[in-house]
Amino acid sequence: MSQNRWDDLKPRLLSAIVMAVIGAGCVISGGVLFAALISISAGLMVWELRRMVEPDFSMPALQAGLAAAIAVAISAFVPIWIAILVLSGVVSLLTALTPRHWVVFGIYSALILTASLGFILMRSEIGLTWMLWMIFVVIASDTFGYLAGRTIGGPKFWPRISPKKTWSGTVAGWLGAAVVGVVFSAVFKLFPGLWGQMALLSMATAFAAQMGDIGESAIKRRCEIKDSSNLIPGHGGVLDRFDGMIGASVFLVTLIAGAYLIMGGA
Repeated sequence: MSQNRWDDLKPRLLSAIVMAVIGAGCVISGGVLFAALISISAGLMVWELRRMVEPDFSMPALQAGLAAAIAVAISAFVPIWIAILVLSGVVSLLTALTPRHWVVFGIYSALILTASLGFILMRSEIGLTWMLWMIFVVIASDTFGYLAGRTIGGPKFWPRISPKKTWSGTVAGWLGAAVVGVVFSAVFKLFPGLWGQMALLSMATAFAAQMGDIGESAIKRRCEIKDSSNLIPGHGGVLDRFDGMIGASVFLVTLIAGAYLIMGGA
């Protein structure tokens, strides 16, 4: 029994290493390379989402993914108001062409593209350090949650939606994120001296990432599938791996936009 709990660890680790190397290179480089990574990832996630809600129509899924990737690529190099119009237009068009589960597709595809724009803006406008902070918060939340959930177990966090997620893993994810926040405050001078505030922000971001995970789990249960695809060994699909990043990015985009509106109106 204990062997079965860990038999996916090796492919999961190998895939994670490959993704980490590619992702780190693109994040550090920024610019066109990073925009290309985000555009391709967004396209793959929309492709997977369309296949989940419309499994009998593979070609429209490819077209939906391609349209999403092109829209995100355009949004990386135009003013933000044009980017919002382009992404909104693509989501609206693809949703209108989705006969089944169109509400689910429309909402989640909008979240994917919003998160993608958030990644690009965070890297280009806010900076590499904040981008790395968000990535490490999500990784810490996922890793600590995975290990604690497998070793400690215990009561389920939301068994009807995500039967594998436990309270022990959820809380461990928050604590791991808090450690990342403190380290980035102390070492990389993000809100220097405000360790408690950075810990709370990191925990809130981790919670948003966990909600992104649960949201995708709810879609998979509704569509009665196990993984969004089999593109990544040990992880399933791109959505299965980056659903947490979507939640974190959307949360931070909302937080930053709210702060901007409040400060702009002050």
